[in-house]
Amino acid sequence: MSDLATFAKLGFHHIVNPAALDHILFLLALAAVYRREDWRDALWVVTAFTVGHSITLALAVTGALVLPTPLIEFLIPVTIVVTALENIAVRSRAVTPWNGRYRAVFTAVFGLVHGAGFANYLRTLFDGPIVVPLFGFNLGIELGQILVLSLAAVLLAVIDRLLSLRRGDLLIAYRWRVVSVSAAVLLVASRMAVERRPW
Repeated sequence: MSDLATFAKLGFHHIVNPAALDHILFLLALAAVYRREDWRDALWVVTAFTVGHSITLALAVTGALVLPTPLIEFLIPVTIVVTALENIAVRSRAVTPWNGRYRAVFTAVFGLVHGAGFANYLRTLFDGPIVVPLFGFNLGIELGQILVLSLAAVLLAVIDRLLSLRRGDLLIAYRWRVVSVSAAVLLVASRMAVERRPW
């Protein structure tokens, strides 16, 4: 197996592994506010996250940026908490700055934090030339994210359907879904943040 394929596999498993619950929760928190018709907005947010984590991953793995692991491990669940809180607090993205497109900006910033977490893991796996391992690992992360987000989209659509049958109103069902999924993510991520606090 080539180095590219090996590191792509490692990146993929790093995202889909249940031990990477923090990254899965972040993706679920991001996805919680989107419906099928919001795919363009969702694409902007996912792309912004990819850009953010790719920048930090490259800087950290090359040694151009050194961040303390305990701080990064604490900040990752903090990004999840903030995202879940924003989901709950904002009832209508149409009346927010840039019609909710600010989410792409803060998701890119949060991607910087997650990229540092990926880098801490990747740095332990190799020494020597980094271009191929870095590209392969990042490719694997993206494929893993696509899988997680696809499963999340199916799960969220099923929740919407079940809630709309019970509540009878798609908009009310959607809001119930956003709040309930975000609240569940918020509880788990808050506990992670407390457990990982660096003081």
